[in-house]
Amino acid sequence: MSKQNQNVVTINPFFKESEMENIHISMPSISTLNLSKPSIPTAIIYCEANFGKIDGKTANGLVRHSQNYRVLSVIDSQQAGLDSGVVLGDEINEIPIVSDLGEAVAIADETPDYFIFGLAPSSGMLSESEKNLILEAMALKMHIVNGLHEFLNDDPQLVEASIANNVEILDIRRPKNKKNLQAFSGKIHNTKCPRIAIMGTDCAIGKRTTATMLTKTLQEHGLNVVMIATGQTGIIQGAPYGVALGAVPSQFCAGELEAVIVKAYELEEPDLIIIEGQGALSHPAFSTSAFILRGSCPTGVILQHAPNRLSRSDFPKMPMPSIASEIELIEMFADTPVIGLTLNHENMSSDEILSKIQEYSAEFAIPVTDALSQPTEHLLQMVLSAFPDLNENL
Repeated sequence: MSKQNQNVVTINPFFKESEMENIHISMPSISTLNLSKPSIPTAIIYCEANFGKIDGKTANGLVRHSQNYRVLSVIDSQQAGLDSGVVLGDEINEIPIVSDLGEAVAIADETPDYFIFGLAPSSGMLSESEKNLILEAMALKMHIVNGLHEFLNDDPQLVEASIANNVEILDIRRPKNKKNLQAFSGKIHNTKCPRIAIMGTDCAIGKRTTATMLTKTLQEHGLNVVMIATGQTGIIQGAPYGVALGAVPSQFCAGELEAVIVKAYELEEPDLIIIEGQGALSHPAFSTSAFILRGSCPTGVILQHAPNRLSRSDFPKMPMPSIASEIELIEMFADTPVIGLTLNHENMSSDEILSKIQEYSAEFAIPVTDALSQPTEHLLQMVLSAFPDLNENL
């Protein structure tokens, strides 16, 4: 059984209360804010013109899974009136998409506790109109959750508004003080359980979703599994262990990830650790993939691929790599096997999904599945075939 408890406060991957220079700056370990609340806080998610799309991945992820919030609605005027689950290609979830902040508040029983900025644009910056919307949300006494590279606590106007309205701004990507950052030490090799990294052939391809579903599936079958979040969305969703690697200086990325994994291993004594990947090892725009492989030293990798994606996300002139080339690169770089392949079925029919699963299974001689459209039992078997000793813990 898991030992996970309120000790998660001590492993906040950002900073402790004693490190805060201003009382209005909050710890981005949202789970620690909820310990005294009798129920899960409510939230609305802003994702204008991007829900269900690549740049809306934070909102997409939170609608599918959130331990920290009860999501009431999603703001996207272009899809107002639709059910968010249906837009994502899932089942109806009764989380409506609304046109604006006013409608989101109007359909709620009371003012939501949090306003979550659910966009993840490549620029990582806030527009002036979005800033005004955040000011409006704070005027309504809503706390702000921000996963952008831009820290809202650095904006004097937003800070003044947070103080005036007695609300908090959570800058999820704000890292620890540099003096507290850790370099790689090699302690990762003291973790004796299997460590599986979920890598991909591109960014925004479903690595976090697959990691989340894999973790849940293994837990439901009785395994003690810890998922390590490496991006802002996983941390906002409530992963108790994680670090937003995109905000950490490069020389400390491997060490910070290693430290979080070692801490999770020591506190939880897990049967297995799942590490969320970022970007793609072959993608020149994403160095975090290399840091994840170095810091976690995985004993196995699951690769996520979108068969019908022709070019890299946000890079239309950059063709997607082949599965074979990505597997070869990962196995050579990390000296670890790719134990399975999972598919992102964007722009694919059910027949196409099954056809590709059969084709890739035969071509690469590894288990292949689609986490969202195929039985979750396939994920379980993928892991057990690579690590048969885990059967003893089922």
